[in-house]
Amino acid sequence: MTLFGIDAVADAVEAALRAVESGENPSERRLFDFKEEAGRRGGHGEVRPGSPHNEAAAKKLAEEAACMANTPGGGALIVGIANDGTPVGADLDADWLQVRLFQLLHQAYTTVIYPAEVRGTRVLIIRCPPAVEPIRWQNRITWRVGDQCQDVDPATWHERRSRAWGYDWSAQSSGIQPVQARAQAVQIARDFLQNSGVPRAEDLAGSSDEDLLRRLAVIKDDGTLTNAGALLFAGRRAAALDYIRRPGAAADSEERLNEPGRSVLEELAEIFTSVRAYNPEVHVEQGLVISRVRALPERAVREAIVNGIAHREWVDEGPTTVEHIGRTLRVTSPGGFYGGVRSDNIINHPPVSRNKDLSQLLATLRIAERQGVGVDRMFADMIRYGHPLPVIEEIDGVAVRTVLAGERPDLGWIEWLAGISPDPRRDLRVLMVLHRLSVQRWTDPADLAPVLQLTVEESRQAVERLADHHRAGHPVCHEIDGTPSAAPVPSIAIDVATFDSLTALRREAGAAGRVPSREQVARDYARARGRISTTELASILGAQRTNVGTVLQELERQGELAPSRANRRGAGFYYRYVGDGD
Repeated sequence: MTLFGIDAVADAVEAALRAVESGENPSERRLFDFKEEAGRRGGHGEVRPGSPHNEAAAKKLAEEAACMANTPGGGALIVGIANDGTPVGADLDADWLQVRLFQLLHQAYTTVIYPAEVRGTRVLIIRCPPAVEPIRWQNRITWRVGDQCQDVDPATWHERRSRAWGYDWSAQSSGIQPVQARAQAVQIARDFLQNSGVPRAEDLAGSSDEDLLRRLAVIKDDGTLTNAGALLFAGRRAAALDYIRRPGAAADSEERLNEPGRSVLEELAEIFTSVRAYNPEVHVEQGLVISRVRALPERAVREAIVNGIAHREWVDEGPTTVEHIGRTLRVTSPGGFYGGVRSDNIINHPPVSRNKDLSQLLATLRIAERQGVGVDRMFADMIRYGHPLPVIEEIDGVAVRTVLAGERPDLGWIEWLAGISPDPRRDLRVLMVLHRLSVQRWTDPADLAPVLQLTVEESRQAVERLADHHRAGHPVCHEIDGTPSAAPVPSIAIDVATFDSLTALRREAGAAGRVPSREQVARDYARARGRISTTELASILGAQRTNVGTVLQELERQGELAPSRANRRGAGFYYRYVGDGD
């Protein structure tokens, strides 16, 4: 099963299956190996029925998959064929096995599993792409030497991996000639370049077809298209994108775009058009200026879709799924995170892509932001419009899902941000701190660190940037009074007049927004800081100390707070957080 005809592992697997179909037993197994499901052989060698959730088989295959993963170029396991080439069948459930292997390999490696048939018998193909870091099984690192797995020390593995680091599937030859590029795809590429407004891109758009492809660096020295070029201009058998439009959750689909045989550029252009048609414009007034914005930020929408193409695992022939449900966009792409990227570091992780040439090609065509910038822009645009933060998560190592959710732009928030000086909209970290303050009214570097995906010290610097920001003559925030002088990190609260102006603007726009209650503010602050006093709570809320004491007394009655001293008197008295009745 190959995308374009040049995939050494896939070609070896196909050749092996053809050999077994003909009754032969291939002896050259450098790129693949035959495996049986553990526990199915009886005492006399007979093959017994298997189970779709065979834990013993999964553990044995995890060991073999780790070995293949550590081998330069990766490999494949053909499950359900005996060592002598006899098909014995595979009863394992492919989806269960894929998730179980991910779990057994410490959630650090993703395989691609699909069924095949040989001589009327079901077998499973486990594709094992080359690992970025050594995959250990029972604290050992193994790789294939010839057709056997052997131990290797970490230093040797890294030295060999560093020599092969330049490997990029998307940069390899596809075996497809440039004349097979579809005319529609070439024209779409010209349109993207022409509409970018960048002089160099506009000049590139005017090139001849062959010169355009060469200047885009998608033609190899042997005259064939790269895999990236073949994807974008020539297409593949199966659709790369599957777009589904529904008016709401659980509703019937109103539109489905899933057409095989086309180029990815054609698929992208059609899906961009469809998403735009169902992403209505909203008028925004800022002083005397009236502008129009989309319900979901167009740049964020485009980045989410393009990232699902650029960074996915192309060994898996399944499509990148784009679900447009109401005003929510959900993009799910095959393959887990790559190169150390995780949900909790994706904003600031150094640029990394399993398909570097493809990512660069999409950036050159001005379809996506340059590598390493797109995720930042996605977060910034969603915050600027007052939407929830994007959710980008790995699903059992099998796929990555990005969710952009938002019923309509928060017009009060948009106007509020526009009135802050200096302009916070150009600094993602400042935007994220303001967003946090608007939600809970206070924050500190320890609270912000997981939100900003930074260290506490880096988060402290983000807090300090807000010190000179004002709105309508009022500071945006202030340090909270009453915190212990020895407190490890400073805490800040949003200025009450500034917060009230946001609430008023939202009310005028017809969307009041959620204002946390005094009790909720006190509970969250005490839980995070381990303590709270009437001075601290009054400073957060912009109220008098005498007016907030009852809030803390109620939390004490509920068992969440306890007094720091029995007489409840004297300077420095505060409440300790003791949890929900503990």
